[in-house]
Amino acid sequence: MAQSSLAPAAAPAAHEKLKALGILALNGMFDEMDAVSVLRYAINEVLPGDMAIVSSFGADSAVLLHMVAQVDPSLPVYFLETGKHFPETLNYVETLKTQLGLLNVHAIHPNADDVKRFDPNGDLWETDPDSCCHIRKTEPLEPITEQYGGWVTGRKRYQTAERGVLPHFELTSDDRIKVNPLAYFSDADVIEYRQAHNLPEHPLYAKGYKSIGCAPCTSAVADGEDPRAGRWRGLNKKECGIHYDFNGAIASPMSAATRHTLWKDGAFIADPFKDWAEGTNPSEARYVHVPMAEFLANRDAYLANPHPLGLKVSPGDAIEEVAGDLTRFASVAISFPAFTDGRGYSTARLLVERLNYAGEIRAVGDVLQDQIPHMWRCGFNALVVTHEPTREALKEKRLPEMALFYQPVGLSEVPMGTRPFLRRVS
Repeated sequence: MAQSSLAPAAAPAAHEKLKALGILALNGMFDEMDAVSVLRYAINEVLPGDMAIVSSFGADSAVLLHMVAQVDPSLPVYFLETGKHFPETLNYVETLKTQLGLLNVHAIHPNADDVKRFDPNGDLWETDPDSCCHIRKTEPLEPITEQYGGWVTGRKRYQTAERGVLPHFELTSDDRIKVNPLAYFSDADVIEYRQAHNLPEHPLYAKGYKSIGCAPCTSAVADGEDPRAGRWRGLNKKECGIHYDFNGAIASPMSAATRHTLWKDGAFIADPFKDWAEGTNPSEARYVHVPMAEFLANRDAYLANPHPLGLKVSPGDAIEEVAGDLTRFASVAISFPAFTDGRGYSTARLLVERLNYAGEIRAVGDVLQDQIPHMWRCGFNALVVTHEPTREALKEKRLPEMALFYQPVGLSEVPMGTRPFLRRVS
C-alpha cells in the first residue's frame, strides 16, 4: 500500500451544486437500491475530483470497492492501518487491490508519538477503547478528509438501530458531504451482489465475523445477532468515532469537541477555515480569511476565485473600504489584539447595523470571557477561543451578564446615566 501524502490546503465544503440541489432533493433522486448510480453521480457530478473513499477492507468492503472500480478505479481509497488489524485483513487489502484493479489505495497510520505517549504498551483498547479509536482512527483520518469536499462510506441501515435512518447523502457538521451508496442494502443484498460478481470474501467472514475491525475489539457473531454485535462486545460503544450522522445519534463529529476552537451555535465545532499563509495564490485560496490589505491589493483575482473565502479585519482596517464586496465572503474574522481599543466591537456593529452583512462574524485572537457578552451584543456570532477558563465558561454557561451600557445597541438598551424618559425613541 502506498503511504498517503497530505495536501496542505483543505478542500471546499458544501459545493455550490450541492447547495443548489439541497440535501433533501439529492436524496430523492435515486431508488433505494441504485447504489452505483448514487456513487457515479456523487463522483462525476456533485464533487468531481474532490471525493475519496474510506474503507475498512472488512467483511462487506468488496461490494462497494467493486462499484468504485466500475465508476472510477483511480478514486483515492484510504485504509486506516491502525496497527491492530487481523493479518487476514492486511492480506485482504492486497487481494482486493489486485483483483478489482484499484489504482490509488493509501494506508493511513496513527502518529507514532501519540501511540508512544498514550498507548505505550498497546493495551489502551482494554481500558479506554474510545481513546484508542481516537488515536488510531479519528486523529489520523481527519487531515485526510479535510482535503476533500466529500467522502464515500460503506455504512448500511441494517447494521445497527442507530444507522436505521441513514440516507444516501448526508452533511457532516463542517458542511462536507458523506455518500452512503449501500445505505439501503440488507445483509442478503450484500451477499447476493458479492456472489453475482464473484468477489473474494474476507477470510474471516466464514468464521462468523460479520463486521471486522481491529482484532482486539472484534469477535464472531452468532446466528440472528446484530452484524455489529461483535464490535466492542459488552461495551456501550457502537462506533469508532469517524462517522457522524445528520441526526447526531451515531457519534460525535470527527474530532472531540474539546479540540475545536470555534464556538458557534452553542458548541465548539469543526472549523473549515485554516490560517492564512503568506504567498498564497489569490486564484487558488480556499477556506482562509484573507487579510484586508491582501484582498484590496489583489481584489479582482479574489473576486474571480470560485472557492469559499473569509475576510480578516485587523486594527487600523476600515471595513467600509470593502462594503461593496462583503457578499463575497462567507465569514469575516475580526482580530482582537491583547490590548484592544474597541474598534473590533465597532467593526462588528458597522457590519450588522450599517452594511447589512448577514454572514458569520467571528472574533479571533485574545477572546476572554468578560468580552463575550459585549461581542454578542455587537453582532458577533462566532468566536475562536483557546483560553481554557473561557472555554469552560462557555461550555458551562457561566458568562458574566451585562446590565449597564455606555453605548446602547438598538433601541431597547438604555446607556448608563441616562434617564429612560429623556431618551429619544428614534
